[in-house]
Amino acid sequence: MRVDKFLKNSRLIKRRTVAKEACDQGRVFVNEKPAKAGTEINVNDIIHIEFGNSSVSVKVLEIIDSCKKEAATGMYEIIQQKG
Repeated sequence: MRVDKFLKNSRLIKRRTVAKEACDQGRVFVNEKPAKAGTEINVNDIIHIEFGNSSVSVKVLEIIDSCKKEAATGMYEIIQQKG
């Protein structure tokens, strides 16, 4: 699955266009490498996102194409959160 779609489906970022912009601006990293919107992610990958004054690192636990809001948090585990 593309990283921008994962961020939207997991509700880490509300809209896919916003997720794509974050990737284009170099604020999303997959396994410590800058990620483009089309970067493919797999289970156990580490995604780091920088938001203004805060940041979050998550581990991908599950990849689901479409899920309900309640199930979205089960797609990842927060490793580190600042801000």
